[in-house]
Amino acid sequence: MSLVNPAGPRGRRPRRIGSPTSIMIYGILIVAAVYYLIPLYVMVMTSLKGMPEIRLGNIFSPPVEVTFQPWATAWNSACTGLYCEGIKVGFFNSMKILVPSVIFSIIIASVNGYALSNWRFKGSELFFTALIFGAFIPYQVMLYPLVIITRELGIFGTLTGVIVIHTIFGMPILTLLFRNYFVSLPPELFKAARVDGAGFWRIFLQIMLPMSLPIFVVAVILQVTGIWNDFLFGVIFAGTKNFPMTVQLNNIVNSTQGVKEYNVNMAATILTGAVPLLVYFFSGKYFVRGIAAGAVKG
Repeated sequence: MSLVNPAGPRGRRPRRIGSPTSIMIYGILIVAAVYYLIPLYVMVMTSLKGMPEIRLGNIFSPPVEVTFQPWATAWNSACTGLYCEGIKVGFFNSMKILVPSVIFSIIIASVNGYALSNWRFKGSELFFTALIFGAFIPYQVMLYPLVIITRELGIFGTLTGVIVIHTIFGMPILTLLFRNYFVSLPPELFKAARVDGAGFWRIFLQIMLPMSLPIFVVAVILQVTGIWNDFLFGVIFAGTKNFPMTVQLNNIVNSTQGVKEYNVNMAATILTGAVPLLVYFFSGKYFVRGIAAGAVKG
């Protein structure tokens, strides 16, 4: 018996690699990649040069003599305002802000999203609408009330105050992500667990969490990127001794005293952006998978 279809193959014809559409797509991707990689290349090359070589003016040329002294200066002894202790102080302050803020906001948002997706209660839709509405209120509108509230609570000018602020502002969008993801899971799992007598926390911990790795990675990346790159909350709520890395980077780059050390500035900038870049580089595929899964119901 012949397995060949006499009518010929069916389906869309495979696209040729050299087709005009493929050339256009790859061309756009290459141009976009070059557009974003050129500034990074300039930063790295400048950070590895000494000031005499930088003054020659060719920013695209690789260093004639590689030096890591600008990196050491940026980390250990660059002046970030009143103190010349390097950007390492801001790094540890940022880590003290980042870790608890990410943990608390993701735990609270995941429970909120799970409750809103499977445990409907009276007023749940109104609560969800108000939560999402809060996500679109500009931060600047809330600054003055937040300053008064944190002052009355005694946490203004402390790391605790910044952690609380980041946790609160991270919950609305994270709750939306978790709710959409949990809604996309087969409802039969939840119903079967309820028939077996499982309660709120047992279903959440033993059924929902093991299936939710992609959306947790999405939440971690979003929070790490947003919190680490934050400048506004850090400069207002942290206090002078608790400035995060972004605020100290601003103080280094915009310093008006002494000679402008472009190599130190570039090294400090790369060090500041390294954490979110590394997080996204090693978990980017999970980010795309989680976004896709949370965007499709069923």
